Amino acid sequence: MMSSDTLGKIMERQGILSRIQNFLTLGYGTKEDLREVDKALRDNYYRSFKEMRQRWSEINLAALEAGLKGDDFKKVMQVMDRLMEKVHRADYGYAGLFDRKGKIVEEGLARSLDFDKEFGASLSDLESAIEETYRAYEAEDWKSVSAKAKSLRSKIVSLDEKWNEREKVFRPIGV
Repeated sequence: MMSSDTLGKIMERQGILSRIQNFLTLGYGTKEDLREVDKALRDNYYRSFKEMRQRWSEINLAALEAGLKGDDFKKVMQVMDRLMEKVHRADYGYAGLFDRKGKIVEEGLARSLDFDKEFGASLSDLESAIEETYRAYEAEDWKSVSAKAKSLRSKIVSLDEKWNEREKVFRPIGV
């Protein structure tokens, strides 16, 4: 299982002090390491989203000036804004002592890190598609820009739906 590999890699990188801390705190150090790695990964995604948002904003304004009409440009920007904030403010995996949703263990944190890594591949696809659209915009190929905007709309909506599955990774539904 992939999450076991991730958990093993994190534990392998820990020094002797972290191992002692894990022993004394029942694995708290490993959980903290997983949270830090995942937070750093999501911060990188957030920065990528900000750069994509800037590019898309430029494309959107130029399309409006060129007289292109369509909700695709606006919808891409709206969903991108929403998804960017979801990624930025995503659950870190902390659970209070009396948390009603249940305790989050190392395996759950490792699964969420794996999920976030996989999400990165989809994010790279989106980034490439926006760059292609940007090149078409620079060439003033408005027909291509319009077609790519329609494609991007479905890609980013799909990416948003995928991110919504993240909570299930932390806390699988169980009775």
